[in-house]
Amino acid sequence: MSWGTELWDQFDNLEKHTQWGIEVLEKYIKFVKERAEIEINYAKQLRNLSKKYQTKKNSKEEEESKYTSCKAFQNTMNEMNDYAGQHEVISENMTSMIMAELTRFVQELKQERKSHFHEGRKAQQHIETCWKQLESSKRRFERDCKEADRAQQYFERMDADINVTKADVEKARQQAQIRHQMADDSKGDYSSVLQKFNHEQQEHYHTHIPTIFQKLQDLEERRITRLGDSLKTYAEIDRQVIPIIGKCLDGITKAAESINSKQDSQTVVESFKSGFEPPGDIDFEDFTQSMKRTVSDTSLTNNRADVKSDPKTPGKSRGKLWPFIKKNKGATPEDFSNLPPEQRRKKLQQKVDELNKDLQKEIDQRDALTKMKDVYMKNPQMGDPASVAQKLIEIGSNIEKLRVEVQKFEGWLAEVEGRLPARNDNSRRQSALYETQNTAPVNNCAQDRESSPDGSYTEDQSQETEVKVTPTEFDDDFDDEEPLSTIGSCKALYPFDGENEGTISVAEGEILNVIEEDKGDGWTRIRRNEEEEGYVPTSYIEVYLDKTAKGAKTYI
Repeated sequence: MSWGTELWDQFDNLEKHTQWGIEVLEKYIKFVKERAEIEINYAKQLRNLSKKYQTKKNSKEEEESKYTSCKAFQNTMNEMNDYAGQHEVISENMTSMIMAELTRFVQELKQERKSHFHEGRKAQQHIETCWKQLESSKRRFERDCKEADRAQQYFERMDADINVTKADVEKARQQAQIRHQMADDSKGDYSSVLQKFNHEQQEHYHTHIPTIFQKLQDLEERRITRLGDSLKTYAEIDRQVIPIIGKCLDGITKAAESINSKQDSQTVVESFKSGFEPPGDIDFEDFTQSMKRTVSDTSLTNNRADVKSDPKTPGKSRGKLWPFIKKNKGATPEDFSNLPPEQRRKKLQQKVDELNKDLQKEIDQRDALTKMKDVYMKNPQMGDPASVAQKLIEIGSNIEKLRVEVQKFEGWLAEVEGRLPARNDNSRRQSALYETQNTAPVNNCAQDRESSPDGSYTEDQSQETEVKVTPTEFDDDFDDEEPLSTIGSCKALYPFDGENEGTISVAEGEILNVIEEDKGDGWTRIRRNEEEEGYVPTSYIEVYLDKTAKGAKTYI
């Protein structure tokens, strides 16, 4: 079925139909655009929801996250974040693979359709012009024939009239001959024009119009085929993310299956266990005797006396009193002596771990600065070694102070572990001791401990060596809850390995984003992508700050 042969007389209807077809395609493009907007908004809402219920750092929720149920919930939030990412992928693919492609295709269709109909109108105008010429020639031939008939009739009347002179008759005869000749000429012209029109009409309806309509038919079929292919792409874009979405849902199921009620119950025990023994039975006091009552050996008053008299057995005596005492109010002692033994051990162990972590950061920073100093000494043009020396001295002092603190808290930890009942070796957390040659002597803080009447631990504060640790800006840089914004860019002048914690490796000539300037310690914080960031030596890069960026300094 061809439009050129079947629809040869439907030029106007084909013009309307092809315009409608393009409008259908544009309507579909608008539908995909709105679907992409829905997907990106849905992904944004999912991310915000996941972020809202994520555990915040340094909050009470972080302490609660040790339970398997809380961990499963947080894993679910992480999976929902990945789930949202797949909807962003759907939106991006629909925008690039359908909207952008079809928009260009529609523009091409419009231009091609416009060209075909312009050509069709020219063909129609030409055949109409030929038709007008034929009509004009036909009317002229008709007029000349009528004039010749009238002239012939006039001649015949003049020739039959005896009263007319011979000259008048001859004149009428000549006039009739002229009219007959004009009629013959008009007949020839009309025949020629008619033959030409028939040829043009044959070409118009069997060659020109079929060719134009065939092109329009091909255009319409390409539009329909393209729409079908786009619908397949629309479905395939969704289908491609289904396996990943399935993995996200599998992750949520796995997180749910990881919940262990028994383990959470045991965690509650470990979190709140005091280490004391329950109070013993209270003896019956007989008031029927006339003699003065004496205090029972197992009474509460006597128990309090036992607490003072026998500090070497804190577990049993304090275990009897702990449920009845009030917690100390005010500042928390540095050694957590106001806590029950088990809770005190956990706090001390946590403090030791934190100090060891801070100590490792300082050591890593010292190693990085030492490497930088060696580079400066070998290549003076890169920087002055003396600029690093002062920082190395400060870091060395911080390391010594942290080691003193570690030893002090480990001493308290060893003491409280010695007083607690024997525990399983697998559950005891061992801390790593950082030994150095020039360790400052630390007083034995585990001596002369006494128990107060309220069941808390006290110690001779004069025997403690209190050392304040000066926090560095470098340690706190990785605790930001919100990602830092870009304040500029930089180019790596030299390669840097970035083997230490907090640093990032760069290649020579690499372009990266700057998110935090050098604060005077010789390091600049950079970002390679949304998730990979760290510190590099400032002397290794060339920085180009954006003066309009938030947080960027302006140099005059």
